[in-house]
Amino acid sequence: MSRLSLGCIADDFTGATDLANNLARAGMRVLQTIGVPGAAPDTEADAIVVALKSRTIAASVAVARSLAALQWLRAQGAQQIYFKYCSTFDSTAQGNIGPVTEALMQALGSDFCIATPAFPDNQRTVFNGYLFVGERLLNESGMQNHPLTPMTDPNLVRVLQAQTTHPVGLIDYRVVVQGEAAIRARMAALRADGVRIAVADAVCNADLLRLGAALKGMPLVTAGSGLAIGLPGNFGLAPGNEADRLPAAQGLQAIVSGSCSVATNQQVMDFIAAGKPALAIDPLRIASGMDMVAEALAWADAHIAHGPVLLYSSAEPSAVRAIQGRLGSDQAGALVEATLAAIACALVQRGVRQLIVAGGETSGACVQALGIAQLRIGAQIDPGVPWCHARSPLAPEGLHIALKSGNFGRSDFFRAAFARLPA
Repeated sequence: MSRLSLGCIADDFTGATDLANNLARAGMRVLQTIGVPGAAPDTEADAIVVALKSRTIAASVAVARSLAALQWLRAQGAQQIYFKYCSTFDSTAQGNIGPVTEALMQALGSDFCIATPAFPDNQRTVFNGYLFVGERLLNESGMQNHPLTPMTDPNLVRVLQAQTTHPVGLIDYRVVVQGEAAIRARMAALRADGVRIAVADAVCNADLLRLGAALKGMPLVTAGSGLAIGLPGNFGLAPGNEADRLPAAQGLQAIVSGSCSVATNQQVMDFIAAGKPALAIDPLRIASGMDMVAEALAWADAHIAHGPVLLYSSAEPSAVRAIQGRLGSDQAGALVEATLAAIACALVQRGVRQLIVAGGETSGACVQALGIAQLRIGAQIDPGVPWCHARSPLAPEGLHIALKSGNFGRSDFFRAAFARLPA
C-alpha cells in the first residue's frame, strides 16, 4: 500500500461519510472503516476515515476509542491526523470534542491545533467565533432542541474552553481573508501567548482553502467536514472523476430514519406529501411490547415492490420530549435504534440493495447490525452526503447505502437521492 496521506477519526458514522465525501470530491481515494480495523486495509487509499460512535458516550470512553483509532492510522503511515466532528459542533458541556482533541494532541506531541466546524456548502459558517446555521445563530437554529446534545451557546471559543484545560483562542475572518501567510503568523502569535487551540472563522469555501494551505505539515487538524476541501492539495492531489466511481445500482429501495432534526423532519413531510408510502415507528408501542419489527415488515411487503418506502421515528421536538419524559432519553433512544436496525437488516434480507439511513445514532446502529466493515465512497447526493458501496453478510454481493446526517439535505432528499445512483 502506498503511504497514507490523511488519517481521519470521525465521531459518528454519518459524519465519517460526510468527511469522506468531501475528500473524494477533492481528488482523494477514500476508504471508510466501521470502527478500528483488526488488520491493514487490502485496498490502496489516499485517506482512510475511521468511523466511531463516540459523540455522545462518556468522554473517557470516547478518548480511549479515538486513541485506538489514532494508533491504527499511524501504523498505516498516516502523515496527518484529522479529528472530525459535526458542523453544528454537537457536544455536551463536558465534551467530547475538547477531551478527544486534548488526548490526540498529547499523543501526537502537538502543542497547537485549530478547530472549525465551518461547512459553507451546508450553510454552516463561523464569524468572530460564532457558529451560524444559515442566517441564524446556532442556538436559534433548532439545535437548541436536540434530544441528546442541545446547543444553547453559539460562541465556539466559550463552548470549547469549557471542555478543555488548554487555553482557546480565535483566528478571525480578518486574518483568514489575508491568506496562508497571515494565518500562519496568527497561529505563531497565539502559540507564543500560550494558546493551544484556536477556533478559526470561515464564511466561504475560499476561507477553507486558505486555512487548508496554512495547515500543511501540522500533525493534527480538528474540524467539521468542510475543511476537507482544503487539504488534498497539500498532498499534490486535485479533483478528478475516478475517486468516487461505484458499481451499478440494483435491487429494492428503502429509507430508515431515526433523526429528529429540523432538516430530516422536513424530508419526512416532503416524502409523505408526495404520496409516497411511509410508516411511523412509535417508541411507546415498542416499549409496550408490540412487535414493531414484524408490523413494519408486513407493511413494507405491501409497498416495496412499487418504489422506495420510508420507515421513520422522526418527530417534532415536543413529541420527542414527551416520549423521553415517559421512557427516559437513553431508553427511548436505545429502543428506537435497535428497532430500526432490525428493520434495516430484514429489509436487506428481502432484497433492498439501495438503502438510506438518516441520523448519526441510527446510522451507527444499522451499519453495525448489518455487519458492514468498510465503505467505498461514491458520488455526492447533497453537500455532505454521498452514496457508498458496502458488503454485508446479508448482502455479500454488495449494496448501496447513504448515511445522512440528520441536519443535512434538501427537503426533497428522500425522493431525489435514488436518481443519483449509477445505473
